[in-house]
Formats: sequence, structure tokens, C-alpha cells
Amino acid sequence: MITLVTVVHILVSIGLILVVLLQTGKGADIGAVFGGSSSTIFGSSGAGNFLTRVTTGMAIVFMITSLTLGYFSGKRPSASIFDRGSAGVEQPAPKPAPAPTQQAPAPSPRPQKP
Repeated sequence: MITLVTVVHILVSIGLILVVLLQTGKGADIGAVFGGSSSTIFGSSGAGNFLTRVTTGMAIVFMITSLTLGYFSGKRPSASIFDRGSAGVEQPAPKPAPAPTQQAPAPSPRPQKP
């Protein structure tokens, strides 16, 4: 179930990005004055109404899948390193290493002169 919701979430998010990038900005009408033409693929009213409805639908599906994934991630038990191990059992402290003894260096014999 979680895998299906994740796949739908990824597909809707990619589709939402593409639909938003297809929409024209508010300043695009000025370009039509200088010889630009509106896209006639979507009809005489342009793509505004159609793309707005598709964007709204995808945004609703995106929010539903986001909430669903958040709900399922809260229900899953978390694995933590603090949960494992021996809680409440104290381990004995390691014994300190003996300090090395320092001895004075032995005097070196001096060669005698003949």
C-alpha cells in the first residue's frame, strides 16, 4: 500500500511540475501585442482554464498522498540504536593500565686514555 502511494505521489509531483511549467505567466499577454499568437491547441480561450483545472486536481492528489505518506511513516516503528543493547545493565569499568616505571639510565663507561 505504501509503495503504491509513493509511486502515485512521485508521478503526480512530476506531472504537477510539468503542468505549472506549461502555464503562461501574467506578462505573456503583452507579447501577443507584438505579433505573438495564443496557442490554439486548447481552443479559442487558450490553455488557461484547462491547465488551471488540471493543476488544481493534481495539487489535491499531491496533498492527499503527502498526508497519507506522513500518516504511514508515523505508524511504522522506528529502529534506533538506543532501543537495542542492554538498557539498565552496567558494564564494569576497565582496569587502568599500570604506569610504566621510570629508571635512571645506566652511566656509560668512558674509555680510558693510555
